[in-house]
Amino acid sequence: MTVPPDAAAPQHTQGDPEDVLKHIGSTWHWALGFALATLIPGILVLVWPDETLHILAVIIGLQLLVAGAFRFVTAFSHSRDGGSRLAAVLIAMLAFLAGVLVLRHPMQTIGALSLIIGVFWLLSGVLAAFTAIADRTLVHRGLQFGLGALGAVAGIVVLCFPVDSAVALTRLLGLWLVLLGVFELVMAFALRSATRQVASVGPG
Repeated sequence: MTVPPDAAAPQHTQGDPEDVLKHIGSTWHWALGFALATLIPGILVLVWPDETLHILAVIIGLQLLVAGAFRFVTAFSHSRDGGSRLAAVLIAMLAFLAGVLVLRHPMQTIGALSLIIGVFWLLSGVLAAFTAIADRTLVHRGLQFGLGALGAVAGIVVLCFPVDSAVALTRLLGLWLVLLGVFELVMAFALRSATRQVASVGPG
């Protein structure tokens, strides 16, 4: 039975912030931007192996803040239910918090930087993997789970790897950012493929 438009409640207006975020977060272009926001800082870190710890902290801190913004918007995508949306918002909050801590001058030590990044990657990876398992409506759940597992492994490696110099930490963080960025790039193009398939079928 068709429900008249005026009988459906509640109705969102066209300019409703949730609808805007839902539209943006569901596009493959947004996923591509998120992938580049991870991949490019990783490449920058790897091509400047002699950079100071201060510069490394600035790059990583900004990457975390940008990642938090991308995660927050993506949380409102059409493919997420209430539970997975909450998990995505938690990941975004963790990214914002980690970014602020990394950018703070007193925290710019090798041990502190490794701890913050490692804990964030571990927690966000576990949350992402859990979401992929629990939410059956997610697109490409296998890739989502793989990305979460890779993030968790990255966190464990950063936390357990004996880093005693800024150069070693730079190479370690840069390598993992590149790996995560490449995986997110695959996710973006997989989402583009799924979007084009739906568009070619058209309304049924």
